[in-house]
Amino acid sequence: MENKPNNSKLKAVFLVLILLLIASVGYIVKLSSDISGLKKEKTEVLTEKDSIANDLEARIAELDVMSKEKNGLEDEIKDQKAEMEKLLEQVKKSEGDLSRYKNEYFRLKREMDNLVAENKLLKEQNVALTSSLDSTQTELNASKKYSDTLLMQNEGLAQTVEKGSKLAVLNLNVLAVKEKSSGKQVETDKASRANKLKVSFLIAENQIAKSEDKTYYVQIIDSKNNILGEKQTIPVGDKTLTYSFTTTVKYENKTVQVNEEVSGEDFQAGTYFVNVFTASGENVSKTSFNLR
Repeated sequence: MENKPNNSKLKAVFLVLILLLIASVGYIVKLSSDISGLKKEKTEVLTEKDSIANDLEARIAELDVMSKEKNGLEDEIKDQKAEMEKLLEQVKKSEGDLSRYKNEYFRLKREMDNLVAENKLLKEQNVALTSSLDSTQTELNASKKYSDTLLMQNEGLAQTVEKGSKLAVLNLNVLAVKEKSSGKQVETDKASRANKLKVSFLIAENQIAKSEDKTYYVQIIDSKNNILGEKQTIPVGDKTLTYSFTTTVKYENKTVQVNEEVSGEDFQAGTYFVNVFTASGENVSKTSFNLR
């Protein structure tokens, strides 16, 4: 009879040891999981940091090349390069979360894309203008003897000028945002959060285009093939054009940045298509974006 209490005590001690063992194993497993998660997060941050730094270095090198082309954008290129060099230095020094640098990084990327497009257009226009001047001089010299040939050449030149006077619409871009009651806008790629679309594009400089008010019709089609916004329709030749909104700018042969917004609710997830038309119905730019 005296062994029974001792057996009970041994069982109790044994049970306590088992519980302590189970708790220890659980703690070790959780600790191992936390350490693994931290290592993974650190690796992802370093990978993202290297990616952003490499892209900035490549873009700075591209700006160095552009600065030697003498297309009248030297000041803009210099300022853009200085901002990117400053951001690159900050990114390289950072040791943790890069979220505070991302907005600046994406803003500088968009600005440089616009700058590269404008630089490319200016080079093309300079080449075309030089070619046109040489050709015109040859035609004028030849006109002294060949009046009939001059008439044909002038007609061809008029067609060239007409084509050259068309305005180029560049860098069409759409951002989905969540606009809070305070008016602050937060960029998002989630359809359920978005309540506004910010549409922007660039009307390029063209010295031979007519200086006047220019109206563009912007069409946004969602993933269900619905046209967003005003959904107004205008006749274009023997067809019709349904648009989301119009924008009119005063064009004076200089580059113009256009920024518009389209409010909405219950945006659908999927691919959206955006088109920009002139008043004559010509599609001068198009792009697409996705909401998840």
